[in-house]
Amino acid sequence: MHFYCEKCKKEYPLNSISYHCSCGGLFRLYKNNTVPITPEVSIGEIETPLIPIKFGKQEFFFKMENLNPTGSFKARGAKTMISILKNLGIKHIIEDSSGNAASAIAAYAAAANMKCTAYVPENIAEGKLKQIETFGAQIRLVIGNRDTAAKTAQKEATKSKTYYASHVYNPLFFEGIKSLAYEIYHQLNDHVPEYIFLPVGNGTMLLGLYYGFEEIGRLPKFIAVQSENCCPLYNAFKKKRKGSKVGYTIADSIRVEKPMRLKEMLMAITRSNGEVLTVDDEEIIEAQHQVGRKGIYIEPTAAASVAGALKYFKKGKPDNYRVIIPITGAGINTSSNKD
Repeated sequence: MHFYCEKCKKEYPLNSISYHCSCGGLFRLYKNNTVPITPEVSIGEIETPLIPIKFGKQEFFFKMENLNPTGSFKARGAKTMISILKNLGIKHIIEDSSGNAASAIAAYAAAANMKCTAYVPENIAEGKLKQIETFGAQIRLVIGNRDTAAKTAQKEATKSKTYYASHVYNPLFFEGIKSLAYEIYHQLNDHVPEYIFLPVGNGTMLLGLYYGFEEIGRLPKFIAVQSENCCPLYNAFKKKRKGSKVGYTIADSIRVEKPMRLKEMLMAITRSNGEVLTVDDEEIIEAQHQVGRKGIYIEPTAAASVAGALKYFKKGKPDNYRVIIPITGAGINTSSNKD
């Protein structure tokens, strides 16, 4: 396996300190598909349940990713990435995140006896901050937003020549998320669903699912849901004017102003004949409450995709449409503090 630049095709080893090509292009992963990746670091993962949930007469399937060891789907990417980095002899990593990714990477780094430094924005949810600290990661609170935290982490990683284990830049993370596509396919008796609704910020779940289903051989329609207060993918997909003001949203995990893999995200939506839509905070909160009345407590970011599905199928949907909504994270690790 090795990384290669999506622009100039230059190759880099997996243990490279560089996190993008010298030409500016982002990395993709080349691997021999006949040799499966077998993650060695484990903290008790399960095949997360796929359960039918009804809203009125409409039935959706919740993929319960909140039941992953660290409470979010990010555990999938962290497990694979950290396992490979451990085999490569990496001893110290730097990561940045609004919460869930840093928590997952810190947990698996702890299990791998690997030092982890996490750069997080100052307005990170208190529950997520405590979780990261519990796993023994060194916390670096960054004054500013999510993008500022990323730039600070990148600068420090380059300066200290420390491996930048980014869930956005490192293709090994996406390789782990691909397992979600295979689980859904297996749980639907080797069928691909018609639709998958998912919240999108940096696009880690979207791209992981896209590459997973691409390997399977058929794509569902990906419906990406963003907050109307922060919707760069929506603006690009709808060819709207750039530079719109970014405001507060309760769905903090998808408040990403400048996603680095925007072109790949657009490719995934376009090739799947999908769509991008937005929801406001009132719709997100209402969806979170509706799901809560089903006995499930989810984070606002997960509720955004539920709100999107309810909005998209407001006039109903065919009964034979299998609509998957991954529950990206548990509600217990979030807070309602505004920045």
